[in-house]
Amino acid sequence: MKLKKILPVLAGGVLGYAYYYFIGCRTGSCPITGSPYISTLYGALIGLVFTIQPKKKVVNDNKKN
Repeated sequence: MKLKKILPVLAGGVLGYAYYYFIGCRTGSCPITGSPYISTLYGALIGLVFTIQPKKKVVNDNKKN
């Protein structure tokens, strides 16, 4: 169960670093892709967003007359 929450965060971090490595900013002046740490953190945060799910509302069908 915890693997379903950890895996997207790790995958997001890896993809964030890959974005820095392959596409990143060459001058270093870009706020997100200028640093491998920041791009990895942003990727992990995006992965975390995918793990957060809103709670479902429980409908009570047992009404008393």
